[in-house]
Parts: sequence; structure tokens; C-alpha cells
Amino acid sequence: MPRRLPTNYGKRAPRVSKYGKPIFDRKRHARTGSLPIGHAPPMLIGYARVSTHDQNLDLQRDALEAAGCERVIVDKMSGAASARPGLAQFKDILRTGDTLVVWRLDRLGRSLRDLIDWVGDLDNKVVGLRSLHEAIDTTSPAGKLTFHIFGALAEFERTLIRDRTQAGLPAARARGRKGGRPPRLNKDKRELAIRLYNERQVPIARICAMMGISKPTLYAYVRAADPGKVEPDSV
Repeated sequence: MPRRLPTNYGKRAPRVSKYGKPIFDRKRHARTGSLPIGHAPPMLIGYARVSTHDQNLDLQRDALEAAGCERVIVDKMSGAASARPGLAQFKDILRTGDTLVVWRLDRLGRSLRDLIDWVGDLDNKVVGLRSLHEAIDTTSPAGKLTFHIFGALAEFERTLIRDRTQAGLPAARARGRKGGRPPRLNKDKRELAIRLYNERQVPIARICAMMGISKPTLYAYVRAADPGKVEPDSV
């Protein structure tokens, strides 16, 4: 009886990761049109966001569906919010070779730095980012170059801010200005609180309640008035 050969005989075995999952080879797929065994085809997944529930998502949704998105994830909250449930879903949904599509870049990132971090995370997963309004696609060399330029500009901006801050501190100190939080109490109230503490006739808790300050704040005022004073004791 002749020996039967397996159905995949003669085909190159798919590359797998250290976890045993097939690795999507974008170049091989583009050249042959084939997919590794057990690997789903890449998808275009859209993300839409509006700041309030009163705003309409139809414009973004229509544009994303027209671009070929098979699924659209939606958030209805401000872009300044750090926790966006819809955006968090992408960490579980996106697979190697997929592309995240947004109507405009500001729908995705809260800031340029946040946007660059997102692109870096997607790139590590071999996931592309495409923006319809800005016509940017990180799966192309030109799109990747654009985000490298964005990253360089963001770093340049942070360096300028840091340099201006460092240069302004000596000038501010020369004019008697000090950084940090302003005092909770004005000079008269501070002196009153210190005098009440030194007289030891009023409990510390009562002094703090009258002045609207905490015990550590009162102790800081006492030490500032008398640097050699030991840690105050509670009354």
C-alpha cells in the first residue's frame, strides 16, 4: 500500500515565536499572498473618539468604514483622560500585521509625546498606524520617517523648556523669589501660630484647627522660626 504524504508536504513550515505562536511575515505575505498556517489575515481596525456624549461619531465612523475598517472601537470621553476603555481594548485585539486606523491623530494621543509612545508600542508589535486626515501610514517608509521627525521635535521642545527653566531660576532667586508651594498662612498668622505653640497653653490640635493647617505644617513653621529647635512635642 503506497504511503500517504501529509497535506502540507513540501511547504515551508511557518516561523513561530518562543511562545509557539506563528509569526506573520509581512514581506513574504506581500510576495506570495499566502499566510502562515493558523494565522488570521491582517485587519484594519478603526478607533473613533468624541469628547462628550452630545457629540456625533457618524463622521469618523463613516470615514473609517470607507477606509476598509472591519471593526470600529469607540470612546466617548475627553482626550485628556488617561484611562480610555475603548483604547485599552486594542492591547488585546491587535495582532501582528494589523493596522490601527484613526480619522485624525488627535483622536488617539493626548499629546505629541503620548502619540509617539503609542506608535512605539504598535511598532514593537509589528502593528501599523494609519491616519486618514493627515495621510500618514507607518507601514510605509515615509510614514515612519514622519514619526521619527515628530519624536525629534518633541525631544527638542522638552530640551528648550528645561533650559529655559534652569536659566530662569538664578534670576528669580536674585529677585527674592523662591520656588515651590506658597505658604499656607501669611506672616501674621504664622507668627500667631508659633507664639501659641511656644506658650503651650493651647493644644496643638486646636492650633491646627484654628489656623486650618496640619501638624507637619505647624512644625515646619516652628523650625523655620528657630532652626535649632528640636522636633516639637505634642501637647
